[in-house]
Amino acid sequence: MARWDDGRLDYRNHRKNDPLEAIREPCMSDSLAEQLRPIRHVALDMDGTLFRGRTVFPFARRALDALSSADIGYTLLTNNSSLSVADYLRKLEGMNLSVGPDQLHTSTQATIAYLAAENPRAKRWYVLGTPSMCDELRAAGHEVLAANSAESNRNETEPDGVLVGFDMSLNYTSLCRAAYWISRAKLFVATHPDRVCPTDEPTVLIDCGAICAALESATGRAPDAVLGKPHPRMLSGILARHQLAAHELAVVGDRLYTDVEMAHRAGALSVLVLTGEATRQMAETSPVRPDLVVHDVWEFAERLIARPRA
Repeated sequence: MARWDDGRLDYRNHRKNDPLEAIREPCMSDSLAEQLRPIRHVALDMDGTLFRGRTVFPFARRALDALSSADIGYTLLTNNSSLSVADYLRKLEGMNLSVGPDQLHTSTQATIAYLAAENPRAKRWYVLGTPSMCDELRAAGHEVLAANSAESNRNETEPDGVLVGFDMSLNYTSLCRAAYWISRAKLFVATHPDRVCPTDEPTVLIDCGAICAALESATGRAPDAVLGKPHPRMLSGILARHQLAAHELAVVGDRLYTDVEMAHRAGALSVLVLTGEATRQMAETSPVRPDLVVHDVWEFAERLIARPRA
């Protein structure tokens, strides 16, 4: 495959230079055609599927336009809870991937829906998260408790629970207070399990799962609930919003243990793209096997549009 100078795959040329392209299945099998036949909507992972960091794959916009032209709906999914829906819409517009608010679903939204269904009386949260995440919680009727200084901890309002997201402004005091409330048997909820956030920058972005691991190590308690992918509740809002049965939904992403695993748990079609984390070899040896492996989201759009209709 063609590569950038730093060793990353060059997705502008990888399909025409890929030796696997020459032996790709020339026609659609009957079993695959039957799986694709009922699909009415596609849940699309973003980072690793449509873009990498700030680099948009050249086929991404074309694939979205093709789905729309074929009257196939799609929703973009993300575990990243650091940005609000409004923030993501602005980011995507800047990447020429403009979508409507009903075409985006985040782990924060899934968490808010979970809290409403499972813990409706819990309204006061000690939050490790960004201002955007806190704003979305407030808009949903929750009270967000800010980190207090060590001197004022004794007068701190007692929360109903601790809610952890991707907190890029995390400080030691707030981490310690979160651990204290967790040790006091308060609810402990995480927006998603990712330990690191994908990036094309020369750094490691410590994510929600790694923060939770530190809290678990300090307190001996794992989160009571971890939303986001691969939790099947991440898809519940999409299924309800578009009145879909699970077998009418395809989940497309680049990670076996989040995207593919979530599809399996929810009963949806799982599609692995090779433009991100997972490789074909990983897919062949993983206990979590995708229903379909494609080079990229454009290839999947082609196959879906070309499927035989009932």
